[in-house]
Amino acid sequence: MLRRMTICLVLTFVLAFAGISAADAQPRRHIDATPFSHAPCSVLDGVPCTPSFCSVFNDGPCIPEIDYPYGQNLQLTIESVPPKDQAAKYQKPDHDLDTIGDLFAALRSCWTPPPTERAREGMQMSVRFSFKRTGEIIAAPRLTFATAGTPADTRATYLKAINASLDACVPLKFTGGLGGALAGRPIAIRYVDNRDLGKQAEKP
Repeated sequence: MLRRMTICLVLTFVLAFAGISAADAQPRRHIDATPFSHAPCSVLDGVPCTPSFCSVFNDGPCIPEIDYPYGQNLQLTIESVPPKDQAAKYQKPDHDLDTIGDLFAALRSCWTPPPTERAREGMQMSVRFSFKRTGEIIAAPRLTFATAGTPADTRATYLKAINASLDACVPLKFTGGLGGALAGRPIAIRYVDNRDLGKQAEKP
């Protein structure tokens, strides 16, 4: 009986050692420490990857677009000249706003940049504010960022345009669900004046 137990122990030790050696012999798999790696993927890949909305006409690899979930701090960028492929996102919904996408579309459609003679090409300005449940703004938007080196009168011009654009749109018509979800939550909007003011000045 003792002999059988000794043989079993020896066999167990040998098999365990062999398993460890085999594991060490296998190549270690490289682990990407970045979740949802920003690497273009193919339909031929055998593993899940981040979907990419890149064009086949791009000269090189591009970064996939990831629809990250909205956080507590809602952030939005509004351009004076919307990209052609995003024109639909700048159209005001024809119904009560029921989603964050509806809210962003309504805010984009509100923006009217300053006249070209008082504008500055590439100007950026960010403001922060919150809505009431009724769709009104709780307080005047607070300036949080302006392009460095911008004269005070230019900053005042853009801030006035932002306030006028928002005043012309509020109160927004929220559904009960969206109004309750948005009430008091901070919304940060970055306005980007991407107009080619030089070309517009040349027009008769």
